[in-house]
Amino acid sequence: MRLLVVEDNRNLTANLFDYFEARGHVLDAAPDGVTGLHLASTHAYDAVVLDWMLPRLDGPEVLRRLRNEHGSDVPVIMLTARDELPDKIQGFRAGADDYLTKPFDLPELEVRLEALVSRSQGRGRRHVLEVADLRLDLDTLEATRGGRALHLYPACRKLLEVLMQASPAAVTRQRLEQALWGDDPPDGDMLRSHIYELRRSVDGPFPRKLIQTLPRTGYRIAEPSGEPMHGA
Repeated sequence: MRLLVVEDNRNLTANLFDYFEARGHVLDAAPDGVTGLHLASTHAYDAVVLDWMLPRLDGPEVLRRLRNEHGSDVPVIMLTARDELPDKIQGFRAGADDYLTKPFDLPELEVRLEALVSRSQGRGRRHVLEVADLRLDLDTLEATRGGRALHLYPACRKLLEVLMQASPAAVTRQRLEQALWGDDPPDGDMLRSHIYELRRSVDGPFPRKLIQTLPRTGYRIAEPSGEPMHGA
């Protein structure tokens, strides 16, 4: 499994890494809610382990934004010392798939995650993103359009993944910049340059243009309706 651990307790995070990596799993970590939301919404994980009490953005709010603003269906298990029924109800209503109270046994967390991932894959969670005749395989990172392989730089591939995950919704410039550079974007309009390169690969050789610019908003990838929008 590829897991994201959103937890501000360094000792607990270290224990989780030691346990799960020893069993062949791959983990990323985020020490606060804002970083956790950024990683969960811009990377492909099999599941997310999410603490309730977090700096900058608490667990339930991370969940609400992940589900409602980013449209993510990644399985999420909440870890918390809150064991009262109203707290559990709040966690599930925010979008949690499971709820485990602290302290807990690591083997129990593992089997709960395995069950969540198994159910998620069983209901067809997408590892291949598709918009019109454009496909992006999240496992191999291969992109094709109309069966033709697309050659993308890593930055363009990341932009394509974020845009396709959100499709047909628009993605703001700020969110795209965060996907590439986190909270430290470079000087100048590098995003425009990457969008230009992405358009050359995805739309250049094809009559139907999928990448659209939304003035004062951002970009989206969607089936063309009427006259497509142009320009970076």
